[in-house]
Amino acid sequence: MDITVASETISFLGMFFILVAFFMETQNLIHSKASSYLFLMALGSGILAVRAYLISEWAFFILEIAWFLTAVLGFFRRTFEDTTTLDA
Repeated sequence: MDITVASETISFLGMFFILVAFFMETQNLIHSKASSYLFLMALGSGILAVRAYLISEWAFFILEIAWFLTAVLGFFRRTFEDTTTLDA
C-alpha cells in the first residue's frame, strides 16, 4: 500500500470519529461531556494531530493538539468527578 494512500485513509478515519461524535451530539444522542463523545473526539483529533505533524501542517497540528488535550482533560475530569461522587 502506498504511504500516501495509507496516510489519507488514516486521516479519513480520524475525521470520521470527530464527525460521528459531532453528529451524535447535535442530534441529542450523546452529550458533549459524555465519555463516548470525549473518547471519539480525543481519538479523532489525536489521529489528525499525528498526521498534521508528519506533513508539517503546523496550524492544523496546533488545532488538533488543542482539541485532543481538551477532550482528554474533559474525559479525566469526568472520570475523577464520577469516582468522587461514588465516594461520598
